[in-house]
Amino acid sequence: MARPKSSDAVYLKIAAVLRDRIHEGRLKPGDKLPSEAEVSAEFGVARGTAREALKKLETDGLVDTLPAVGRIVRSTEQADKTPRYRRIAAELIAAIEAGDYPPGSQLPGEAQLAEQFHASRNTIRSALGELDGRGLVEVVHGRGRIILARTEDR
Repeated sequence: MARPKSSDAVYLKIAAVLRDRIHEGRLKPGDKLPSEAEVSAEFGVARGTAREALKKLETDGLVDTLPAVGRIVRSTEQADKTPRYRRIAAELIAAIEAGDYPPGSQLPGEAQLAEQFHASRNTIRSALGELDGRGLVEVVHGRGRIILARTEDR
């Protein structure tokens, strides 16, 4: 078996320890992970190594990084590989289809959606781009994003 480079092995070992804490329930969905500095101090490694370990958990779909908050443990239903913006877009599409946002109504603004979904505004913009691409919303200057009538409704 090929042995990983020692620098790789260290961050992978740290990621494995943190992954075990998540799976054992010591870090629960919604909990904030330790910061890079805290991981660095706990494991006696450089901050870059700690950062790589934390990035590995995000790549594996176990945590989300929220601006001005830090890394948060995902819930089990979130821990799939679907990009976050697509999951948010799917929720918004479902709400539109359910009539929560009828044609002609205004979709909440980016800041409000970012707060509602605990996501960055960039993530929200990507989700809204999905809605734009599907022809579900139209940007109206001075009003924001307006829900369009579905093709079969027109």
